[in-house]
Amino acid sequence: MPKKNAFYAQSGGVTAVINASACGVIETARKHKSRIGKVYAGRNGIIGALREELIDTGKESRAAIHGLLTTPSGAFGSCRHKMKSIEENRAEYERLIEVFKAHNIGYFFYNGGGDSADTCLKVSQLSDAMGYPLQAIHVPKTIDNDLPLTDNCPGFGSVAKYVAVSTREAALDVASMCESSTKVFILEVMGRHAGWIAAAAGLAAEQEGDAPHIILFPEIAFSREKFLARVKRTVKENGFCVIVASEGAQYKDGTFLAESGLKDAFGHSQLGGLAPNLAQMIKDELGYKYHWAVADYLQRAARHIASQTDVDQAYAVGEAAVEMALAGKNAVMPCIVRGKGKRYRWSVGEAPLDKVANVEKMMPRNFITRDGFNITDAAREYLEPLIQGEAYPEYRKGMPKYVRLKNELVPKKLRKSFTV
Repeated sequence: MPKKNAFYAQSGGVTAVINASACGVIETARKHKSRIGKVYAGRNGIIGALREELIDTGKESRAAIHGLLTTPSGAFGSCRHKMKSIEENRAEYERLIEVFKAHNIGYFFYNGGGDSADTCLKVSQLSDAMGYPLQAIHVPKTIDNDLPLTDNCPGFGSVAKYVAVSTREAALDVASMCESSTKVFILEVMGRHAGWIAAAAGLAAEQEGDAPHIILFPEIAFSREKFLARVKRTVKENGFCVIVASEGAQYKDGTFLAESGLKDAFGHSQLGGLAPNLAQMIKDELGYKYHWAVADYLQRAARHIASQTDVDQAYAVGEAAVEMALAGKNAVMPCIVRGKGKRYRWSVGEAPLDKVANVEKMMPRNFITRDGFNITDAAREYLEPLIQGEAYPEYRKGMPKYVRLKNELVPKKLRKSFTV
């Protein structure tokens, strides 16, 4: 029997360290040449498998693959393609198995968040039902930090570091200008249902009165009256007010403050415009001069300020995914396990996909202060270790040096094309 090949794909919003997971998968697979043949990557995620657009990572040098450790974004291309249930669209799943069979793929590594975990689980179930041997391993990734059964998610630590640093730096700027200029600064960050990223901004504060003065979490119902009262009080006490708002901030009835009425490819509500909405609210009611910013792609692409802890964990879950597959595991996800004791330690554990898929991990209430506007010591104790260490990329001519892969496709073997 010929050696089975492996297929790796990136899914959903990319991160500063998702390529580190790719590096972990590919480098580890290369160490096991006696058991794993070629490692293919999907061009633009799972879409690459459906279209039979498979990248031969074997065409890349050892240095190029290792360079993924310090390169942000998705080196092979990602996608926001939501695969429906097997009952709704069995043809897509059967197409995947058809492509895998044609290219002798026996290992499936899907690097993504909650929706990707669901897809990975379904592919595993269908391959079993069709009698095609395939080991499907989900490689965790999400800046939202909302996957269950893992202490934290690779990708989050670097975003947390970026947001905390940016909040502290912006606060120093506003503090120096508030006497005769800007009184309020609002930073809008990602986080549709979970406020982990917004919470990370709280790490910017060193002592009482430091920014951020207000954090808006999706887990805490927004009250216009309480919010404006807090802004007014903060400006009176400090001369200025710095606000960090999660895009998923919502009213008591569940309506998002930034609801656009549109849906993305995964069926999630598209959000946007929270910061200017809040700024206008403050201007209309309190008359303060303001500035606002949206971290948007900057927060998840900022590899130049990545957390070393995050890079290490991202690589480790990629490495563990391959080891799990070789150990005969299926429909599982390598997860981060936090050790006990005051000194931060972590290891890689294992979580079943049927307990991970379609489950979101929210901020615990004891991580948010009683007034709902900031983080507690418990949250700080949880968050601080995740942003530790600097993992600067190599610089050339003042700019970070990132790798560009060849991404050469292998010849197609199936006559029939597939439209996605």
